This record gives sequence, C-alpha cells and structure tokens, in this order.
Amino acid sequence: MPPKRKRRASPPPKGLPAGEPLKRAKLAGSESSTWGWVGTEASDPSHITLGHRLMTCGLSGRNGNPFCGNKYVSKPEMPKLAPSAENSETSVAKGELENDIIIVSDDEPPPCNKKVCKNNPNCLNYLGQEKWENEEAAREQFIKASDLGFNPILNARDPELPVGLKNLGATCYANAFFQVWFRDLAFRHGVYQCQPSQDPENNFEDSPVFQLQVIFAALQESTQNVYNPAKFAESLNLSTSEQQDAQEFSKLFMSHLDNEFQKQLTPSLRTLISEQFQGQQVYGTFCHNCRNKSERTTDFLELEINIENNTRLEDRIAALLQNEKLTGDNKYSCSNCASLQDATRYTELRSLPPVLHFSLLRFVYDFASMERKKSKHNLLFPTVLDMTRFVSPQKIAGGVGREESTGNVYELRGVLLHKGTSAYHGHYEAQVFDTASKTWFQFDDETVTKIELLGEKRHSSKELVDVLNSSGAVKKGINQPRARPAKKRRIDDSDDEIVELPSPVVEAKSSLLGKVPEGDIFSSKDSYMLIYARKEEPPSPNNAPTPNLTESTLDPNSSPVFINGASRPCVEPKNLDPTSLVPPERARDVVKALNAKHDEACEVYARKEKQVKERFAELRQWMKSVYTHWHVDSVNEDSVIVSRRALEGWLSKPFEKAKENKSRSQSVTEGAEIVEVAPVSDILCDHGGLHPTKANNMKRMSREAYEKLADSDIGLVRDPQDVCELCVRVSFIERLYQIEHPRLVAQFDEVCDIEQGEPGYWLSKAWLKDWRLQKPRMHVPLHGDPAPDSAEFRGHVRCEHDQLSLVSTARRSVSSQAYEILKIIFPQWVPVSTNEELCAICEASINSSREDKRELRKKAEDEKARLRHMHDNALIGNTLLLENIPCAVLPADFVRTWRKWLGRPTEAPRPNKVDTSPLFCEHGDLVFDPNTPNDWDSSIALIQMSEWVILNGLYTCGPVVAVEKRIIEDPVGVFDSKFVHETPVCHDCRLKRRVSAFSLVVGVLHACDAFLMASLFIGRRLDYNLTDITVRFLSVKTGGGDSDGPPHQRGG
Repeated sequence: MPPKRKRRASPPPKGLPAGEPLKRAKLAGSESSTWGWVGTEASDPSHITLGHRLMTCGLSGRNGNPFCGNKYVSKPEMPKLAPSAENSETSVAKGELENDIIIVSDDEPPPCNKKVCKNNPNCLNYLGQEKWENEEAAREQFIKASDLGFNPILNARDPELPVGLKNLGATCYANAFFQVWFRDLAFRHGVYQCQPSQDPENNFEDSPVFQLQVIFAALQESTQNVYNPAKFAESLNLSTSEQQDAQEFSKLFMSHLDNEFQKQLTPSLRTLISEQFQGQQVYGTFCHNCRNKSERTTDFLELEINIENNTRLEDRIAALLQNEKLTGDNKYSCSNCASLQDATRYTELRSLPPVLHFSLLRFVYDFASMERKKSKHNLLFPTVLDMTRFVSPQKIAGGVGREESTGNVYELRGVLLHKGTSAYHGHYEAQVFDTASKTWFQFDDETVTKIELLGEKRHSSKELVDVLNSSGAVKKGINQPRARPAKKRRIDDSDDEIVELPSPVVEAKSSLLGKVPEGDIFSSKDSYMLIYARKEEPPSPNNAPTPNLTESTLDPNSSPVFINGASRPCVEPKNLDPTSLVPPERARDVVKALNAKHDEACEVYARKEKQVKERFAELRQWMKSVYTHWHVDSVNEDSVIVSRRALEGWLSKPFEKAKENKSRSQSVTEGAEIVEVAPVSDILCDHGGLHPTKANNMKRMSREAYEKLADSDIGLVRDPQDVCELCVRVSFIERLYQIEHPRLVAQFDEVCDIEQGEPGYWLSKAWLKDWRLQKPRMHVPLHGDPAPDSAEFRGHVRCEHDQLSLVSTARRSVSSQAYEILKIIFPQWVPVSTNEELCAICEASINSSREDKRELRKKAEDEKARLRHMHDNALIGNTLLLENIPCAVLPADFVRTWRKWLGRPTEAPRPNKVDTSPLFCEHGDLVFDPNTPNDWDSSIALIQMSEWVILNGLYTCGPVVAVEKRIIEDPVGVFDSKFVHETPVCHDCRLKRRVSAFSLVVGVLHACDAFLMASLFIGRRLDYNLTDITVRFLSVKTGGGDSDGPPHQRGG
C-alpha cells in the first residue's frame, strides 16, 4: 500500500478569528507591546524615558495589562431591582430596539484565568490562595506540616472488627493459629483457667502459657487494632526471621500446652486438650479364614487428608478410610492360623473430638524434580459436614453395637490459607468464623477484614447426597426428580476460581444415610487446614438449663481451683458465652497497661492537635486579611513590585513547614506564625534594579499589604520606577539592531551585484554569508558585527603581505553602492579594489617552491635507490643475511626520521647528520654489548658497512661502530656466531645505562609493580653482576613497515 500523502497545511486566516470580539487595542499595532517603541519612538539610547522603562516590565498603563479584581473577596449579593417604567421607556431610542444596537468598546476587561494572567503583574490571583479557601483541607495540610508525629488514634480498634496480630518477620503461621484458637471458647476458657505453678524458680510471666493468656486478653479487651506478640516469641524461643511449618508448630505447641495443663489441679483442665481436640482411630486387620480381628487403637489431633484436583472433602475422607485387600504375594500372616491368609486391612474412626482439624497435605514430594512442591489442587469443602457415616460404633459387651450417634455433625469454623507457589516460603492467612458476631473475618496479620462473600447468596446443598458404598458409584432412581446443583463458592484467596459443581443425584435409599445437613460448598487452591466444630443440638424441654458462667452454679463434685486468688470449685459449663469469659488478672493488667499507654498517647496527641488548630485559625485569618486586600486598581496607586515566586512561597510555606514564632506585626494576634521566604532575586538584575527580562516574575501589590508582610521577610522589593536603566539600554541596543539589520541587508542585496566592466570591491564570502542572516552568528552583543577585514576574515581577501591574495575562491566582488552602505556601518574598513593586482611576492614564492619541491623529491628518490637495503631491513633486524659481512651500528632514530622524509620529502624535514655519540660512553667505549641480546633494544639499528660509506658522503656522520658477525670456536670446542668489534665495551657504563632505562620504565608503572620489579632487579644484581633485567614497552606499529623491536627478536 503506497504511503498516505500528507495534507498541505491550510493558509492562516486573515483578520480576527470567528467569535472573537473586536477591540480597539487590536487596531493600534504594537503600541501596547513591551518593546514596541523601539525604532519608532526611540532610535537612540538617549531617547529612552521612564515610561519606556516601565513598558519593558509591563508596568505602564500603555501595556494594556488589566487590573484584575480579587477573586477571593466575598462580595455581598445586590438585590435585583424590578424594571421601572422609566427604564422601559429608554429601551427604545429612535425606533431601534436595545437588541439591535452593537456596542464596540474597550471598557470590557479580558477574562481573568490562570493561564492568561500568569505573566500579568497587575493580577494577584492564582498564587495559591485556593489552598487557604478550603478550611478543612488547609487544616489537614497544616497539621501534617506541623510535625505532630504519628497519630495514635489511627491505631484505635474498630468496634466492628477484631484485633489483628503484628507479624514479627516470619510469624504469620503462628498469628493464623492464634486467631483460630481464640475463637474456640472452650479452649480460651481453659487457657484463662491455667494457674501459675508453685515452683518459685520458674517465673510464670515468662512462660508461653502466660503470654498466650496475654494474647487472648489483648484480642478480647485491647483498645488498639493490633497487638505485638513479641514476648510470646521470646518465651517460646521462636525465630522471627525463619518461617516454620504451620502444622508442625500446631502439634508441638499443643503438646507443650498439654504438658502444662497436666500440672493443673482442675481435672477438666488436665484433660482439656484430649477432650477438645483428640479423637480415636483404629488400625485393624481381618482374617478371611478364621474371622479373627487384630486391632490397634491410636489417638489423633488432626486428620491428614491427601487431596486431588476438584474433589470433595467427603470423598477424600472416604479414601482415607478405604479398606485394603491383602491377597497374593501380599497375604497377611495370621497368628491365629499360623499361616499366610487373605485378609482385609481397614482404618476406622471410633470417636471424634468437639473440634475436628483436617490437615490438607499441600506440600508433596515430586520424584521427577526430586524436591518438595506445593500442590495447587482445588478442594471442595462444605460449611456443614456430617461425619456420622465415617464413624464406626464401638462394640459393647455381648457384641451388640451402640445406637448411632447423632452428635457427629460439624460446622466450619476456620480455614487456614497458604499464599504462594513455593513449598519453602509463602504467607499464611486465616479465615475464621466469629461466633459472637456470626461473621466471617479474614486475618492477614495486622489487617483484618470482613468477608462479605460468605454472607451473601447462600445456596443450600440439601439436594447433595454423598453416597458411600464399596464401588463409589451413584445410583439414580426411576421416578426421582432432578436435583438442583449446589453452587461451589470461592474463598477469598489468590488463585481460586468459581466453578459449577456437577449436579448430584439423590439416592433412593437416602433414609439409610440419615439427615442431610444444610450449607454451602466452597473451594480453594490455597486451603491448608480446615477447622470444624461439633454442631450443638438445641436443648430439649426435658433437659436442665445450661449453667452460665455469670451464675454461681457450682458443682459440689468438682475439684477446687484458685481463680483470681480465691479458692472455689471449677465451673464447667456446656455452653459458653464470649462476653462472660474473663481473662486472668495478671493478663488483664498487661492489657490494661497497654490500653492506658495508648489512651495517654491519644490524649497528648489530641492536645497538640488542638493547639495546632488554634494556631491555624489565627494564621488563616491573618493570611486572608493580607491576600484579600493586596490588589491595586490603577498605576497611580501606591504599590511595590514583589516576586511572584516569593508570594507563592509565602502562601504555601506554612503547609511545608510550620515554625512557632509569636513575634510579628501588631496587626496580627498573639501566637500566630511567621513564614520566612527567600529573597526575590528572580526579579532583580546585577545592578539592584528591576530586570526587564524577568518581568514575568513580577507582581504589583499595594504598599499597605506589603507593610503587613514586612516582618515576614517577604524579600527585597522595589518601586515600579526602579526599572534598571542600564539593562533597558542593553536590551534596547540589541532590539534596535534586530530591527535595523534586516533593513540594511535588504538595501545591500538590492545593489550588491556588479555589472561587467564596472569597478568594485572584494569582500569575504564567509563574512557576507553570516552577515546576511537574520541573527548573524558572528554578532557580539553590545559590540555589533565584526568588520569585513577583521582578523577572522582578513585572510580571505588579503595575503600575509597585506596584498590581494592569490586564492580567489574565498572572496567575491560587490558594487560601489554596496560598498558605500557597508562603509557607513563599518567606517574603519579598508577594502581592496577589484582593479588591484595580485601579490607579486606570493606569485614568485609559488613559482620557486615548485622547483624546490621537484628537487627534493628527486633527491629523496636517489637516496632511496642507493640505500635500498637500509631502507628495507635496518629496522626489521634480519641478521641472518649479514653473517661474515662488515656492518655498522647507528641510532635507530636516524633511520626512522630518514624514512619519514623519504615518504614526504616536501613536508617532513630531512635529517641533518648521523649522530653516533649515544653509542659511546664518556670513556670512548661502547655502552652496549653486541653479543648480549638484551642490549639490542629499539634504539639501535644495524646496516652494511658499504651503506655507511654512502651515508658518510651524504650526511655528516660521527665515529663508526664497526661490527661483523662470524662463526667462532670457543675454548670448549663449540662453534657459535658472535659479533666481532674493535671498540671495547665499558661494562660499568653499560650497567648504568641499563639501570637508567629500567628506572624510566618503572617510573610509569603502578607503585606496587615498580616496587616488585625493583626488588627483583636489586636481588639479582647482588647475586649476579653481569646479569641484567630489561623491561621495555612494545610500541604499536605505526606504518611504513617500521618495527621497534630489537634485532635479536626480529630475526637471527
């Protein structure tokens, strides 16, 4: 698809936009602009008047800036007058109606808004006064800025919500169980009854039991919304930074409580854990041959349930109790038959506790990854659970079973959730049913919320029947009506979804299963533990009324127990009232102390808040008295110029930081505050006057209002007449230049072209191109434009001999009329006529330089041809071709300079001489040993003796260092190639040369490296006087085939 063609922009409309009223000021041109008088009323700095200076800052009446009214002054409403007969008669004049008359007037002021009036010095609206108009919002901001500290009232307990528990880091698992256990009234009652032991060595207040009493007392009677269980963690030595398994914590702590309860005097308290939470199950084996049963009875505090996706809790309980056939290789060894027999292994629930815990095995071991993981299977569980079908009645004497118990219907009281996807970390929460308020609450440590979902649109599951039989199949009746599906509701956790439950089928023989309980069905992927409580049967008329804790009904057979310091028999009520449970005095004293401390903090904060509110009321009244009267109505009114930012800061500073300062002007009441604002340097220039370029920051306020702010350090202010004359003059010069420069350029362009044959003048092209711009880049403020023959552009026309340059591409010719225009602007300019001849000296030097360059190139080619071997091999160091050939040693710097000159003979300098003095010491001997490889560094080069003779004829050469590489037999009889030389080697000077070279290299190394290398060098020198260590840098190859490596490393 071809690209969409861009739409050409429409031309701008001419005249006024549609709907804009006609104003006479629009017809006056630029008279009202701040600098509209430049070039018209004043063309010289001496013509600037006070009125002109006021216009630059928008302070003159000619600027047209309206004096906007104060929008924050409450004006009384004027009563509307009824039209009189006289007014109705004047509505028609000369046959014309009032609606037919169009009035064109400048009296209507422009609308006042924040965008238009931001730069209007006569408008003092929109500076932040709206912050003070809303009294409630302003008071809240002022209190926050007063730094009263944390408001303890925010920690007050909501009467509609229970108390939360503080998470100490990783103690959410314990907080979840505390909330569940607290709402078990029988368990709470037992914890309250627990008394300290008589052992004086053990401090009861440091024990976990007492701290649990304090936690329960705080959850019951605290006036704060959160309690900190830090002392409980200390008493139990819990690690607050390490999260433990919730199920393991529950078992261990229950075991600890059971041990503590065993020490109590009350019989019912000693058996509280077992009677409240402990059930009984039987593991047995039934022999098919002799019909003998082998059973083992065990107690349990919770039932561990394996879960599968989208299964019901009842199905998983049935799977837990499913029989196992022992046949084939897995036969049972019957002790009665004394042989292996077919048998059935079974698990039965003999008795259930009042509070039944189901531990869901969420954390499983994955054999594929060989690590623990969390199962996200969805489990369905009801609010009402009938456990009658799962309980096997215990046989009595005679083999006849007892009647089926009717007290095995349980109600859901709590759900423990594990949030997170990992089995090693996560977050525990609890959803608990409060029996007092009949409400479900979600406990997330400190956060407690009411769960509305559990209390709305309850769907009965009366039609849902769980048929338990051997095959697990559901049979359908013939004339059986369709059952209504029960909704599966979602628990408020992270990943649960709402799914329709399949329609259950009612078993025709449902009467055999007993009555079906009512309730909803919920599902959760994060449920970790389910807590059910036995449903209490309504009292029959024949039964005696249930005793109440508030009544003094005592059981004469009960054991005495010390309660609140008095000895009396223990009351063991059947029905507990949450309001009647009273914590022990010690625990209540701890909670009362916390409540008193909180109440005192609330009172202190309330007093501070009251004082701040009183100061705010006084400050607000004073602030409004200032900003409602600081407007001016005309330029003739006595006023001062203030910074807009200073006024905004003065209005907003109390909301940022309030300072107590009772000393202020007499017009302010005692106890109000003074707000300090920074000096208003954003409206002043360096000379101390009003800066014209900072007019957008200026505001005109009445002097009377300013005097009220005199003690508030509003900053430096100026009178309207204090506009800086020097700054106005500088801006005037530049603005006049911007007006005059385009006009001069237009005049110049009309006459700049020159006719053929007419005389003219030379001008720099670069200068002319820049000067023609609307704003030349070469322009210097207050100094104008540089002349055409200034230092930057002089070389474009004149040469170094101050004559006409030979380069004609950098200049152009202009006419005499154009010259006259430029001469007026630049009177010091001395142009060059087009009739002037080129510089003769430059022409002669060019001709001579051409011959010299030709000779230099010829000379370089000749030397290169004669010294070809030195050019190609001197710096490479291939000494294999120089065996048995007389050679000479010379400095490598000469070879490099010489090769550079051969490459660019007209640019690079030719070497003057061959200086071999660096090769000799002060004694006239060699400072290097030709037979020591380390001495052949990058400063030495080797050439043939025949080339040295040629060099001696071309350059001035120093003493020759003659060497020759020969095959020599040593005293042992081994032949080796060595350099033979007549000049001896000075070993002392050679060693000094190597040391100086080493110091030079070490000087540029790191301090640690230099110390290590110096240590090695000194150590070797002490042991071996003739052995050296050489450290050198490897230079990068720069071009031309040069290599700075020593000859012994480059060949040979």
